[in-house]
Amino acid sequence: MELRDFIWPDNVYMTGKSDYAPQHQLRSPVNLFQSGKIVKICAPMVRYSKLAFRTLVRKYNCDLCYTPMIIAADFVRSVKARHSEFTTNRGDRPLIVQFAAKEAQVLADAACIVSPFADGIDINCGCPQRWAMAEGYGACLINRPEAVQEMVKQVRNQVENPMFSVSVKIRIHNDLQRTVDLCRKAEAAGVSWITVHGRNAEERHQPVHYDAIKIIKQSVSVPVVANGDVKTLKDVENVHQVTGTDGESFKGKKMTFQWTAVAVFLYAEIAILLLLCLPYISPLRWQKIFMFSLWGKIANYWNKAFLAIIVLLIVLFLDAVREVRKYSNVHIAEKSTQATASAYDHIQMKLFRSQRNLYISGFSLFLWLVLRRTVSLITLLAKERGAQVALEIQVANTSDAARKYLEENEKLQRSLMERRNCVNDELIEVTNKKLKQEAEKLKAEIKKSSMVLGKKTDEVTAVKNQAESLKKEYDHLIREHTKLKEHAGPVSPSIAFVMVKDDSVLAFSPAERLVVSSPQP
Repeated sequence: MELRDFIWPDNVYMTGKSDYAPQHQLRSPVNLFQSGKIVKICAPMVRYSKLAFRTLVRKYNCDLCYTPMIIAADFVRSVKARHSEFTTNRGDRPLIVQFAAKEAQVLADAACIVSPFADGIDINCGCPQRWAMAEGYGACLINRPEAVQEMVKQVRNQVENPMFSVSVKIRIHNDLQRTVDLCRKAEAAGVSWITVHGRNAEERHQPVHYDAIKIIKQSVSVPVVANGDVKTLKDVENVHQVTGTDGESFKGKKMTFQWTAVAVFLYAEIAILLLLCLPYISPLRWQKIFMFSLWGKIANYWNKAFLAIIVLLIVLFLDAVREVRKYSNVHIAEKSTQATASAYDHIQMKLFRSQRNLYISGFSLFLWLVLRRTVSLITLLAKERGAQVALEIQVANTSDAARKYLEENEKLQRSLMERRNCVNDELIEVTNKKLKQEAEKLKAEIKKSSMVLGKKTDEVTAVKNQAESLKKEYDHLIREHTKLKEHAGPVSPSIAFVMVKDDSVLAFSPAERLVVSSPQP
C-alpha cells in the first residue's frame, strides 16, 4: 500500500477543489437499497470503525461502512483533527462519514471537505452520551426537527455531487408520533435514508422496540435502516422479517469496557490467589516479598485503593442485580410468531449477559475480600513463624547456656568441696595444735596450782595443828590460873603473870584469860 493511498483532505477545505481526488466512479449508496436484498451495514463504533477495521469487514461481504462519529466543528477548524479522525483509501468504498453537528453551515462545510473522498455523510441524532447532549449533539437533536431539516437542506444545497447521500441516525421518542413527524420532515428536506435505533435517549440495554421501527418504515417512503442489538446474520434476517426495513445496521456487540475490566480483574484475583496458595512458597518468603520498598510505597495508598475498589465492585454488582431483575420480569405472551420469538431470544440473551455480569462482579467482590484476608493471614502466619523460629533459637541458646552453667556449677561445687576438705583438715590441725597447747598450759597451771595448793594445805594443816596446841595450852593455862587464883587470893587488875612459850610472850590478867600475844624481841 502506497503512501498516496491514504488521503487527508486538507486542500479541499482550502481551495474548494481537490488536487488529488480518488479515481473512482462515485455511485449513490441509495442504489444499494434498490437491489431488493438486505443491505448489511457496519455501524459507526467509537475507536473501532477506522480504516483498518473497515477494510477487514469489507472482506466479509459488508455492503456499507461508516466512520466513527466526528465532531464537525473540530473537523472544519483543525487540520490536526482532520489528519487524526479521517483516513481512507481507494478500496474504502462505499463510505459514509458520520458527523456530530448542531449548526447547519458547519455541517455543510464538513460535508464539502469529505465529499471527494466519501459517498455520503450521516447526521448523528442518536448518541445518548451526556457530554454529547450537553454540547447540543446526538440524541438531543430529535427534539429539534427543524434544525435537522435545515442541516439536510444545507448539505444538499452546498455539495455539488448529486449522488452524495445525506442520511440521519435517530432514536425514538416515548411518543412515537413525534418520531414519525421528525422522519417526515427529514424526508421532505431530501434525506437519503433514515437509520432508527429502536430505543429512546434514556434506554441503554433495554429490549429494542422493533414495532416502533416497523411503524416508522410504514410512515415514510425513503429507505429505513434498523439498528440495535443486531449481532449475527440470523439477527439481520429476524429483524428484517419483523420490521420490513431495507437494511440492518450490524454493530458488533462486545463486552463493554467496564465489564471487560472487571473480568480481567477477576482473573487477576484468581491468579494471585493461586500463587499465594502455592505450597512451595512459605509465608516467611512471602513476608520478605512484602517487605520490598515498592510495597512500602504502595502500602500508603493501599487502604484507600481497597475501599475504592470495594465501592466500585458493589456498585457494579448492584447494577447487575438490577439488570437481572429487570430482564427476569419480562414475559412474552405469545411465542408463535417469528417476531415474538426473536424478541424472546433477545430478552433471554440480555438476561444471560446480566447474569454473567452479576457473577463476574459478585465473584470479583468476594475474591477481593478473600485476597485481602489471605494476605493478612499470610502476614500473620509469617510473623508467628518468625516468632516461633526466634523462640526456638532462644530456647536452644538458653539450653546451651543452662548446660554450660550447670557444668560450671558442678565444677565450682567440686572445687569448693575440695577447698572445704582442705580447709577443714587445716582447721582441724590448727585447732588440735591450739588445743594441745592450751591443754599443756592448763596442765602446767594445774600442776602449779596443785603445788601451791599443797603448800597452802600444809600451811593450813600446820596452822590447825598450832591452833589446837595453843588451845590445849590455853586450857591448861586457864586451869593453872584458876588454881593460882584460888591459892593466892585477890590480886590487882594488872597483869598477873607473863609466860613465854615458843618465842611468844603471853600476858594474863584476872579479868581476861588472854590479853596480849606478841613475839619476843
